[in-house]
Amino acid sequence: QITFGSIFLGNVPIHEEVHRCAGQIHGYKGCIRDFQVNHKELFIIDEALEGRNVENCNVPICDYHPCHNGGTCTSDAENWYCECPKLFTGKLCQFATCDENPCGNGATCFPKSSRDAVCLCPYGRSGILCSEAINITQPSFSGTDIFGYTSFLAYSAIPNIIFYYEFRLKFQLANHHSALQDNLIFFTGQKGQGLNGDDFLELGVRNGRVVYSYNLGSGTATIISKALDLTLHIHVIHLGRNHQKGWLKVDDQKNKTVTSPGRLVGLNVFSQFYLGGYHEYAPELLPKGPRFKNGFQGCIFDVQVRTSINQGFKSPGSPEGHPNSGRNVGQCKDSPCSLIKCRNGGKCIESGSTIYCDCTTGWKGAFCTETVSVCEPEHDPPHLCRQGGTCVPLPNGYTCHCPLGTTGTYCEQG
Repeated sequence: QITFGSIFLGNVPIHEEVHRCAGQIHGYKGCIRDFQVNHKELFIIDEALEGRNVENCNVPICDYHPCHNGGTCTSDAENWYCECPKLFTGKLCQFATCDENPCGNGATCFPKSSRDAVCLCPYGRSGILCSEAINITQPSFSGTDIFGYTSFLAYSAIPNIIFYYEFRLKFQLANHHSALQDNLIFFTGQKGQGLNGDDFLELGVRNGRVVYSYNLGSGTATIISKALDLTLHIHVIHLGRNHQKGWLKVDDQKNKTVTSPGRLVGLNVFSQFYLGGYHEYAPELLPKGPRFKNGFQGCIFDVQVRTSINQGFKSPGSPEGHPNSGRNVGQCKDSPCSLIKCRNGGKCIESGSTIYCDCTTGWKGAFCTETVSVCEPEHDPPHLCRQGGTCVPLPNGYTCHCPLGTTGTYCEQG
């Protein structure tokens, strides 16, 4: 709105709005140039007494830096468009990271930042975009990653486990302290959520000892082994249960037994059998008490089960040995980081089969090959444009395009 005495250009003041029977008159939206009254040219801005919400039409749209997320604005006399970096789309590159999922083969897309995504690979896949097939014979688990997800394998529910079962498995711990602290090896539950009162069966490592727990519905029974001998490269577990009585044998330690409280004798579990972790965002739904905070860190292999003393041992799954699903599971002793090279000081981070580049300050992108613009939120230090000023990058630094009513190098003055 621009007012010349009683002449209103664009709109009228709110208190003078005119209503007609056809409805309210709306203000003009667009550009006005060469304004004349009785053949006299009036300078729209210089001779105005007051105004509101007026911008300069002569500024090309790209000077307003409309593209989000590091997009590059390109314009000609009539049109303009945003050229978006990878993982972004939309007219203004406003759909960031996982809005347009770049991950393939059923991977879970997770935004590493507002500008980059990480593909959490499903079972049997690896690589930046999970495009590479891998053969897994000895699964490798990476615990809980920095995004809060655990690596896991999920097998179909183990049948006929109500009154009797035996498990045998081997594992190799990752070579760091956190692998000994609070880590789940396997879990299956009545409703699959480990809520209070549910039947469940779980195995894990806590404070360097193996912890085996089960609940038949009338209380939890728990056996804790002696401290693991860390000089052993591979550890062997044999555990079981017959009605209320359970037992656990770890490596060459003596067999330990326990009897569950109450009178119930049957384990009623219907969920999938989870190995190495859990499918939820974080294993917060696992049973309280013996709840484990992280997924397993290391390799688990040769898992076998039987539900009758007269049966032979079999691998879980249907068909046998085949999981239904999984996430961030790699092949033991293989490093997926050997397949890629992060640039400009970036460090390859691996989480099972999922890999990504952790870039140094000033770099971004899947391989840390893209520079962070001085006007982007990730830039350190951030730009200094104030009061709604638009940061526009220049070959040497940046400038601030100030909104109407502000001025100064950083739009700091009224």
